[in-house]
Amino acid sequence: QVQLVESGGGLVQAGGSLRLSCAASGSIRSINVMAWHRQAPGNQRELVARIYSGGSTNYGDSVKGRFTISRDNAKNTVDLQMNSLKPDDTAVYYCSYMDYITMRTYWGQGTQVTVAS
Repeated sequence: QVQLVESGGGLVQAGGSLRLSCAASGSIRSINVMAWHRQAPGNQRELVARIYSGGSTNYGDSVKGRFTISRDNAKNTVDLQMNSLKPDDTAVYYCSYMDYITMRTYWGQGTQVTVAS
């Protein structure tokens, strides 16, 4: 089992910045994938950014150039730096951890990000 705890959400004005953090604990493997997804009301959950244990990253098209994902393998944490925020970025943001051996994915409880226009 893996537990994920997110922090850092809140209310920000358009153009502002927020930093989300996620700490993983439990049965952590050295090879894994951590990611941030988001879900706005009425929309499907979508990938925001993904980072592999080796450091490779992927970003959703809507956040490229504005968001940066990073991780600390020693601390089992993943952060999402969000800059130039837009009202369309308003959503609940979820941290995920995928075990690269079993392919099982674990989810955090989510943290609300609201961007005011």
